Amino acid sequence: MASAEQMRDVVEKYVKLVGAGATEEIVALYRADASVEDPVGTEQRIGTEAIREFYKILEPLEKTTELTTARIAGSRAAFLFTLRTKVGEQTLELSPIDVMEFDDDGKISSMKAFWGQDDMHMS
Repeated sequence: MASAEQMRDVVEKYVKLVGAGATEEIVALYRADASVEDPVGTEQRIGTEAIREFYKILEPLEKTTELTTARIAGSRAAFLFTLRTKVGEQTLELSPIDVMEFDDDGKISSMKAFWGQDDMHMS
Protein backbone atom coordinates (compact mmCIF):
# COMPACT_ATOMS: atom_id res chain seq x y z
CA MET A 1 0.00 0.00 0.00
CA ALA A 2 1.17 3.54 -0.74
CA SER A 3 2.27 5.44 2.35
CA ALA A 4 0.30 8.38 3.74
CA GLU A 5 3.27 10.59 2.85
CA GLN A 6 3.22 9.39 -0.80
CA MET A 7 -0.51 10.04 -1.08
CA ARG A 8 -0.22 13.49 0.52
CA ASP A 9 2.59 14.35 -1.91
CA VAL A 10 0.43 13.32 -4.88
CA VAL A 11 -2.51 15.39 -3.59
CA GLU A 12 -0.29 18.47 -3.18
CA LYS A 13 1.26 17.96 -6.60
CA TYR A 14 -2.17 17.41 -8.19
CA VAL A 15 -3.58 20.67 -6.82
CA LYS A 16 -0.51 22.61 -8.04
CA LEU A 17 -0.66 20.99 -11.48
CA VAL A 18 -4.37 21.73 -11.90
CA GLY A 19 -3.52 25.39 -11.23
CA ALA A 20 -0.68 25.26 -13.72
CA GLY A 21 -2.74 23.56 -16.42
CA ALA A 22 -0.13 20.83 -16.85
CA THR A 23 -2.30 18.15 -18.45
CA GLU A 24 0.40 15.58 -19.19
CA GLU A 25 1.86 15.86 -15.69
CA ILE A 26 -1.61 15.44 -14.16
CA VAL A 27 -2.31 12.39 -16.33
CA ALA A 28 1.02 10.88 -15.20
CA LEU A 29 -0.30 10.82 -11.61
CA TYR A 30 -3.02 8.34 -12.67
CA ARG A 31 -2.87 4.62 -13.45
CA ALA A 32 -3.55 3.75 -17.08
CA ASP A 33 -6.93 2.24 -16.18
CA ALA A 34 -7.95 4.90 -13.64
CA SER A 35 -11.35 6.59 -13.48
CA VAL A 36 -12.40 10.21 -12.93
CA GLU A 37 -15.93 11.22 -11.95
CA ASP A 38 -16.02 15.02 -11.82
CA PRO A 39 -18.48 15.98 -10.53
CA VAL A 40 -19.96 12.89 -8.91
CA GLY A 41 -23.07 11.88 -10.82
CA THR A 42 -21.62 12.59 -14.25
CA GLU A 43 -20.26 9.96 -16.62
CA GLN A 44 -16.98 8.42 -15.48
CA ARG A 45 -13.94 9.00 -17.63
CA ILE A 46 -11.93 5.79 -17.70
CA GLY A 47 -8.40 5.39 -19.00
CA THR A 48 -5.56 7.68 -19.96
CA GLU A 49 -7.12 9.19 -23.09
CA ALA A 50 -10.45 10.06 -21.45
CA ILE A 51 -8.68 11.55 -18.44
CA ARG A 52 -6.37 13.55 -20.71
CA GLU A 53 -9.36 14.98 -22.62
CA PHE A 54 -10.97 16.04 -19.33
CA TYR A 55 -7.94 17.96 -18.01
CA LYS A 56 -7.05 19.41 -21.43
CA ILE A 57 -10.21 21.57 -21.18
CA LEU A 58 -8.75 23.33 -18.12
CA GLU A 59 -5.29 23.82 -19.62
CA PRO A 60 -5.78 27.17 -21.43
CA LEU A 61 -7.77 28.85 -18.64
CA GLU A 62 -6.23 31.49 -16.39
CA LYS A 63 -6.53 29.91 -12.94
CA THR A 64 -5.07 29.43 -9.49
CA THR A 65 -5.50 26.66 -6.95
CA GLU A 66 -5.01 26.39 -3.21
CA LEU A 67 -5.13 23.26 -1.05
CA THR A 68 -7.19 23.89 2.09
CA THR A 69 -7.00 20.53 3.88
CA ALA A 70 -6.36 16.86 3.21
CA ARG A 71 -7.14 13.68 5.13
CA ILE A 72 -5.51 10.33 4.44
CA ALA A 73 -7.08 7.02 5.51
CA GLY A 74 -6.00 3.61 4.28
CA SER A 75 -5.50 3.84 0.54
CA ARG A 76 -7.64 6.97 0.13
CA ALA A 77 -7.25 10.72 0.40
CA ALA A 78 -10.04 13.26 0.74
CA PHE A 79 -9.17 16.90 0.27
CA LEU A 80 -10.70 20.32 -0.12
CA PHE A 81 -9.14 22.82 -2.46
CA THR A 82 -10.15 26.05 -4.15
CA LEU A 83 -9.98 26.63 -7.88
CA ARG A 84 -10.28 30.23 -9.10
CA THR A 85 -10.72 30.85 -12.81
CA LYS A 86 -10.88 34.20 -14.63
CA VAL A 87 -14.04 34.62 -16.70
CA GLY A 88 -13.77 37.96 -18.43
CA GLU A 89 -13.54 40.58 -15.68
CA GLN A 90 -14.92 38.21 -13.05
CA THR A 91 -13.50 35.29 -11.09
CA LEU A 92 -15.29 31.96 -10.80
CA GLU A 93 -14.50 30.17 -7.53
CA LEU A 94 -15.16 26.51 -6.84
CA SER A 95 -14.08 24.50 -3.78
CA PRO A 96 -14.66 20.80 -4.51
CA ILE A 97 -13.97 17.95 -2.15
CA ASP A 98 -12.03 15.32 -4.07
CA VAL A 99 -11.63 11.73 -2.98
CA MET A 100 -8.79 9.76 -4.51
CA GLU A 101 -8.00 6.08 -4.20
CA PHE A 102 -4.40 4.99 -4.69
CA ASP A 103 -2.75 1.77 -5.81
CA ASP A 104 0.26 0.20 -4.11
CA ASP A 105 2.65 2.28 -6.25
CA GLY A 106 1.09 5.59 -5.20
CA LYS A 107 -0.73 6.13 -8.51
CA ILE A 108 -4.31 7.43 -8.50
CA SER A 109 -6.70 4.61 -9.38
CA SER A 110 -9.87 6.70 -9.02
CA MET A 111 -10.87 10.28 -8.34
CA LYS A 112 -14.34 11.52 -7.45
CA ALA A 113 -15.03 15.24 -7.12
CA PHE A 114 -17.93 16.29 -4.91
CA TRP A 115 -19.45 19.61 -5.98
CA GLY A 116 -22.56 21.00 -7.63
CA GLN A 117 -23.71 24.14 -9.44
CA ASP A 118 -24.58 25.81 -6.11
CA ASP A 119 -20.91 25.56 -5.12
CA MET A 120 -19.76 27.85 -7.95
CA HIS A 121 -19.43 31.52 -7.01
CA MET A 122 -18.69 34.57 -9.16
CA SER A 123 -16.96 37.66 -7.81
